[in-house]
Amino acid sequence: MHLNAQPSFALPRSGRARGGAVLALALLAGCAVTERGPTPEPSAAPEAARAPAVGDAAVEVLVARADDQMLGGRPELSAATLERALRISPRDPRLWQRLAQVRLDMGYAERAEGLASRSNSLAEGDRALQRENWRLIAAARRLRGDEPGAREAEERVRALQ
Repeated sequence: MHLNAQPSFALPRSGRARGGAVLALALLAGCAVTERGPTPEPSAAPEAARAPAVGDAAVEVLVARADDQMLGGRPELSAATLERALRISPRDPRLWQRLAQVRLDMGYAERAEGLASRSNSLAEGDRALQRENWRLIAAARRLRGDEPGAREAEERVRALQ
């Protein structure tokens, strides 16, 4: 390639400035930081600490993206996106459960069980979420061939009815 030749992927001269501006804005948007107040202590405000990050727009966007990635047959990307959401909202038990489901769908039974257990540890008082986590744990144990463990998890589901 000649030094002055344009690569085939270059923008035409008239679009370079606009393309550069779009690229700069996209890069800045990816680096945007939102300011939040201090995280409440779990003992001081247990409901606030356990509450799903419904109001957090970044988490909502990431969850929607993860759902789209799963529907598009890209579970690895979905898991990575959920992990990113968890870095923003690590005490959200629903995020842990979603990641557990993705990992189970991928065939990672041990990981899925651990993630569902983590969700349960954060879901104090949310019996419906705990019930779903125990269903996930039962499925993970069954996938690993642990039928007695799966039956035990199903008993926990029934106890939470």
